[in-house]
Amino acid sequence: MLDPAWVREHHEDFDVFHLHFGFDAQSPEQLADLVDALRRHGKPFVYTVHDLRNPHQPDPAIHEAALDVIVPAADRLITLTPGAARAIHDRWSRAATVLPHPHVVELPRLAQPRPQRNHFRVGVHAKSLRPNMSVLPVVRVLAEAVAELPGAEVQVNIHRDVADAASPALVHVLRDLADRGRLTLHVHDYYNDEQLWDYLASLDLSVLPYLFGTHSGWLEACYDLGTAVAAPDCGFYAQQRPCLTYGHTQDGGLDEESLRKAVLTAFDERPAPRASVRQRAQERSDIADAHYALYDDVVREASCG
Repeated sequence: MLDPAWVREHHEDFDVFHLHFGFDAQSPEQLADLVDALRRHGKPFVYTVHDLRNPHQPDPAIHEAALDVIVPAADRLITLTPGAARAIHDRWSRAATVLPHPHVVELPRLAQPRPQRNHFRVGVHAKSLRPNMSVLPVVRVLAEAVAELPGAEVQVNIHRDVADAASPALVHVLRDLADRGRLTLHVHDYYNDEQLWDYLASLDLSVLPYLFGTHSGWLEACYDLGTAVAAPDCGFYAQQRPCLTYGHTQDGGLDEESLRKAVLTAFDERPAPRASVRQRAQERSDIADAHYALYDDVVREASCG
């Protein structure tokens, strides 16, 4: 769908072209060709700015070059938080409609009660080690902080592809910490949705070990399930949903004391805020209505043009 040839072949099959993700491999020139194809066929272009900094790319210039094409070209922009909207305005002098991220967990699962337990579990999910992750400094602080709390533990999850080959030094340190009883290490294949929801619901606090980024679907899932989140102060995570914040940026590194404070706050203030089914259902309806109105507006403009 990012190929201009696809637009030429299918332009009569759609009314609005709405881009969210999936253009990481496209060059600025290819994106410019896509925009030109949409304009030639009179198709409105909407872009939701999820990422101002791509978490999968260590060099920010690659994503910035893409944004320099698609943000000015879009007929309408959407983003998730006021902070991101201000950043978009400051850089490109474009206004973005702020619409929250809808629920990630399906409503029937969201309605289920959390499992009952007496202990306090802090989780770090290293996934497949995206470039924006700095796991070891975060885990070391968590192991120290949790050791001082009664009935508390740290659990680190990591995908098997990382454990088998991608980062042997990291896994060696994690296994050493596990052998010394400082944490529990789970190495596993990718979770399906239900396995992921079970995992998140088993945590009292999920710590996002990010050095850079903008928004987080993981944070939304935790809010759906009632799991507290400690998010870094880079990006705009704290504007998405109620969460704890600690200092962690690519330039400034890790503020260890703020991370310890976040753990203690989550421990003392259990249970964490949780979305309700009614709230999330109404929010989803409102978001859908807002998208419909926006689509209707750009289609009318295109027909007048």
